[in-house]
Amino acid sequence: MINRKLKAVDIFSAEEISRIHQATLVILEKQGIEVLHEPSRAILKMNGARVEGIKVFFPPALVEEQLKKAPGEFTLHARNPAKSVFIGGHGTVLAPGYGSPFVMDPKEGKRRNSNFEDYIAFTKLAGVSENMDLVGGLLVEPADLPLSLRHLKMFFAAVKYSDKCLMGSAMGERKARESVEMAAIVFGGLDYVRKYPVLLSLINTNSPLQLDGRMLEAMMVYVEYRQPVIIASLSMTGTTAPQTLAAALVQQNAEIISGIVLAQLAGPGTPVIYGSASSVIDLKTGGLAIGSPETAKMFAGTAQLARFYGLPSRGGGALTDSLLPDAQSGFESMMNLMGAVYSGFNFILHSAGLLENYMTMCFEKFIIDDEICGMIKNFFRGIPVDEEHLGLDAISRVGSGGNYLAEEHTFRHMRDLQAPLVSSRQGYAGAGVITDTLCRARRVYRELLAAFEPPDLDPQVEADLL
Repeated sequence: MINRKLKAVDIFSAEEISRIHQATLVILEKQGIEVLHEPSRAILKMNGARVEGIKVFFPPALVEEQLKKAPGEFTLHARNPAKSVFIGGHGTVLAPGYGSPFVMDPKEGKRRNSNFEDYIAFTKLAGVSENMDLVGGLLVEPADLPLSLRHLKMFFAAVKYSDKCLMGSAMGERKARESVEMAAIVFGGLDYVRKYPVLLSLINTNSPLQLDGRMLEAMMVYVEYRQPVIIASLSMTGTTAPQTLAAALVQQNAEIISGIVLAQLAGPGTPVIYGSASSVIDLKTGGLAIGSPETAKMFAGTAQLARFYGLPSRGGGALTDSLLPDAQSGFESMMNLMGAVYSGFNFILHSAGLLENYMTMCFEKFIIDDEICGMIKNFFRGIPVDEEHLGLDAISRVGSGGNYLAEEHTFRHMRDLQAPLVSSRQGYAGAGVITDTLCRARRVYRELLAAFEPPDLDPQVEADLL
């Protein structure tokens, strides 16, 4: 988890944020949202929304009232209490990739369908990472498992190979309920689950201006147990959202807020995260451009809107359009990760491993991104300024023209510097065999997997999960 000493950057003025908010209220009241789930429409109608067929129109007073019910922060509990994380405030929680159907094969160097073995490997890497705070969810799509069993197998693997925080399935009511039931086994019963947030789920809207029925089925299960939900838009400018960024943010805002209002009506006080995976389209290719500066700016606006509403936020990630773990993937991922933390996001999904928009996960890229996350975490810790760190005694002892190598002050603080995971700091003359970043990352991930030891798990819990 990143504890940000530096203040979040606002991309909009207070007046501009207010204009986006007011425009959003117009969309919600006059144009409405298609809610593709009859029980949800019934809840909204009962609480004062106007319903015409599948479309729901949200009065501004209803919106304002329900937004105030959502908590501004919460703690997500892990089965190892030392790895629970606080979501909100000045913290940024990091989670690995999510939802990719493909993997860059580490042996062949070519893209292929992901499988359960890949899922387990990425779970292990996320579990031993010093920077990733969550596992579980849909690290990759295990295409070799039947759809009816995937969520169960993935949840079990997440619990067996890690003791960090967990994500649950959002693929309909049954899978969400089974996720809750498995969480109850891990945490000692449904009473514990009802009392504490232990499962985070990702509820995506369907742009433009729709709430998906299957997602809402899952959301209602999590809301029933007061489990936190990320309500996120994945709109694309010029296709499923307007071309200008301000208009795209208005539409995205309407989608997210409609989901938050529904969640609060169904379960007042349920923790929600205001989320986005929205991006721009390259109109020359018709493809996503998540490595673009416009995408980073959209995320900055998203984080500021969440602060405006007093809600935790989700966005950004190690996002790139590159097909390979090359220089492009590095500078685009650094821009998006650093930009997301500077923007003040509280939760960053896709923090490690992504290539090709959101489509492909790569083992080497996971390690490289993990190092980037460590660098950013270090940067946002700031610089301590106290008597010890000012070092006046050391400066006085060394004086003019001296050297600090033998100073006790140097020895006391020599381990303050972050040791690189894959970066090379050797000079040319002493390097011996010169390797590139990709080669070093490949060696690191193989060593981590070879040395992996699963965390302790109660044998009875493991047996009950099976």
